[in-house]
Amino acid sequence: MAKGKGQRIRASRPGGRPDMRRQIQMLQEQMVQTQEALGDQTVTATAGGGVVQVVMTGHQEVQSITIDPEVVNPEDVEMLQDLIVAAVNDAIAKSKEMAASQLTSLAGLGGLGNLGGLLG
Repeated sequence: MAKGKGQRIRASRPGGRPDMRRQIQMLQEQMVQTQEALGDQTVTATAGGGVVQVVMTGHQEVQSITIDPEVVNPEDVEMLQDLIVAAVNDAIAKSKEMAASQLTSLAGLGGLGNLGGLLG
């Protein structure tokens, strides 16, 4: 048998597995920090030209709902309910968009792409 045939040569490459593990660990820590920080960030959504306003955190928790007294009509409670639902749904969408944007930027920094849509 010729010398070296059938043998694998293992070379140590810079940036091998230990570096990748360290990068992943750092990325995980950054993601945890970002997710925690989202709880302190808010989005504001309105409906009905601003007569209903919802403030929501990046964790999709409603902080406040403000309703213009002029829109409160005891004879048309359904309209007010619809405006509240619309504003809350808009706030949820904005909050999710904010979170996805921040978490996706972290994934891009870590060279992980979009992680198969796990962040959105």
